[in-house]
Amino acid sequence: MNHNPVYLALDLPRLDAAEALARKVAGHIGGIKLGLEFFCAHGHHGVHELHKLGLPIFLDLKLHDIPNTVAGAMQAIHVLQPAIVTIHAAGGRAMMEDAKAAAGENCKVVAVTVLTSLDGDDLASIGVNDQPHAQALRLAELAHSAGLDGIVCSGHEVGAVHKQWKDGYFVVPGLRPQNGGNGDQKRIVTPRQARDDGASVLVIGRPISRAEDPLAAARAIEATL
Repeated sequence: MNHNPVYLALDLPRLDAAEALARKVAGHIGGIKLGLEFFCAHGHHGVHELHKLGLPIFLDLKLHDIPNTVAGAMQAIHVLQPAIVTIHAAGGRAMMEDAKAAAGENCKVVAVTVLTSLDGDDLASIGVNDQPHAQALRLAELAHSAGLDGIVCSGHEVGAVHKQWKDGYFVVPGLRPQNGGNGDQKRIVTPRQARDDGASVLVIGRPISRAEDPLAAARAIEATL
């Protein structure tokens, strides 16, 4: 497996465009992240097509339902052989335990803690009175005790989580290279900073996919690592 920690977030609406972009930058990324937009548009067929590039596939489906339903969904994607699948830590311990038990042997199950688009005010509006940092650490501890492989968190939390979960597998989205725009992300760091703080996987989308020259952008990010 490629040890480059960068997973390209490939949430393009057209399969041919997604394939073309992934092929163009394949030598400078470590895997491909396919989220809800891609999966809802292209399903199993789209995942099979991108598997042909020979890169690990990260299915960012953020499963969140009753334990039995999530376990069934995990079993339904065995055939896709994902390297990583996301679920929501907010689904609770039983859901996380069942998701891990139902996952494929070589699939890492990681729990989303606090979405990187949320800040403290957003959490308060849904009844969570802690700041994102404290909430992420609480959910990380729950995910660890439930036997998951790791969590998804912002670069602002990964260092603290890494200290309390030494062998955890940490996926960090919301990354922007130095001098990059923030977009709709509120809690961002650079790829290098996240890696230094203990991130296992760096999810990068728009800084590569929307760059004038995606190959040059992927190379530039790789060079900082």
